[in-house]
Amino acid sequence: MKGTLATLLAAVVSAAITIAAEAAPLPASPTLGSAIVVQDQASLRAAPRDGALQQASLWQGEVLEVRGERLDYLQVWDHQRERGGFIRASDVRRVAMTEAEAPALLAVVRFVQDTPGAEALGIGLTAAYLQAASGKTLAGAEGAQAVDALGTFADRLARRASSAAPGKASAAALSAHLDVANGYGVRFATYEVDGRMQVCYEGEASRRLLAMPAADAAQRARAALALTRPECVNPDLPAHERAKLTAWQADVLERVDVAGLPGYLRNRVHMRRASVWGAAAFQQARQNMAEPAVAAAAARALTELSGVSRAELPDEDLSAYNDAAMRVSAVRWALVPAAAPAAAVGARPVLRTEPGAPGETCVLLVDAQHGAQAPLLRRCTYGVVWAASATTNREGTAVALAVQPLEGWRELWVLRKSVAGWLADVLPPAAATPETGVAEFAGWVPGGQQMLVAREARGQGRYRRSFEVVRLEGLTTERVTGDVAALPVFQRWQDPAWKRQTLSLR
Repeated sequence: MKGTLATLLAAVVSAAITIAAEAAPLPASPTLGSAIVVQDQASLRAAPRDGALQQASLWQGEVLEVRGERLDYLQVWDHQRERGGFIRASDVRRVAMTEAEAPALLAVVRFVQDTPGAEALGIGLTAAYLQAASGKTLAGAEGAQAVDALGTFADRLARRASSAAPGKASAAALSAHLDVANGYGVRFATYEVDGRMQVCYEGEASRRLLAMPAADAAQRARAALALTRPECVNPDLPAHERAKLTAWQADVLERVDVAGLPGYLRNRVHMRRASVWGAAAFQQARQNMAEPAVAAAAARALTELSGVSRAELPDEDLSAYNDAAMRVSAVRWALVPAAAPAAAVGARPVLRTEPGAPGETCVLLVDAQHGAQAPLLRRCTYGVVWAASATTNREGTAVALAVQPLEGWRELWVLRKSVAGWLADVLPPAAATPETGVAEFAGWVPGGQQMLVAREARGQGRYRRSFEVVRLEGLTTERVTGDVAALPVFQRWQDPAWKRQTLSLR
């Protein structure tokens, strides 16, 4: 029965790692057994014929109690709707929930695990297997396979719901499949991100799988990746809670032994670790932790990214690789120790930083005539100011500075001298709503009127990388290309330090 399966699923998944070989067998199911719906919009009718009144429309994965047989129909009882009726035998799979049937159920679960669109059915079949299998079996490799499959079904269903195109038919099916999953105790969280809904699996099965001794490296890797999806971090989490979550994600990923994984899966773990450690470096810098700790987190992020083998990177993972690279690039200045403030000489500006309001960092531009009490320019931010990135052009009329307001999003501040005095302009990675991106200084063009900028960003679902010649006044782009070799002025005047350290040329 549906209520029995829902209760059993929660109990068995929670206790799978502690079930001993001598554990008592699970309760036996009724003589006529149960039936799992295998077709969407299967009709529950009042009589065993096609023209009979339709009582309800059923969806794949729903479970019914079998109470009899009539012609090619089964007489069933739907505990969720508290309604009986008849359903075609071809629209369901009968299950006896006995230990003898467990291997066959697991074989079907394995097949459905690789079938997109059958997630609700897979969850129902997995629940049936968990009831049918013995305690000894659930504590072993087969139990780990079942819990792995459950996590895969739930995570894939959440991804489908998040990326579904608008449409009444698809929306109705997805909503029904989510309801079926919820009926088995599989929970989802929903967040609003940029005007759309992000659906994420709560992750109970994945967490349990990581604690199961019988789980292999590939299963642990899939569970860890499901638990650490960056798009499934609650955007409304306070900063201190987000830092705790990032530390937990790093610990989860550390439990995965990448040595024996297939190349593509090993790459995914490396990319996710790079993203998480990049986030950790940003959060530590924002909390004003010691520079060595921040540098260590950033170094770990870079090490993980360098562990990605491009030769074993499938096309569907290119977007994840680019996102990981941008998140690491956003914190790469943590690897460069901030130099001691230089003494101001003449009219050439020097950068200083000082605390502002709680949580703020203020950037001051001073020279020999204008000290910290009356600076040439003062601007404050709640972002992380990477002071080591500050660079001044030869003419002393502009200063470029990297400032990171968000995880994976680093802007370029340009402090420039104008007729009215010194001004601060901000060049973002893209004009779109912040998602992931980096805008970085790449060199000064002699003459004091232009600079070189490398930008890459993902916004509104699109990824773009460009190399630009930017006019200092107004930060307008004069020339742009996606291939740095196609821009001779960029080739000639690019900063050697930028070329040596940047990830934009990967």
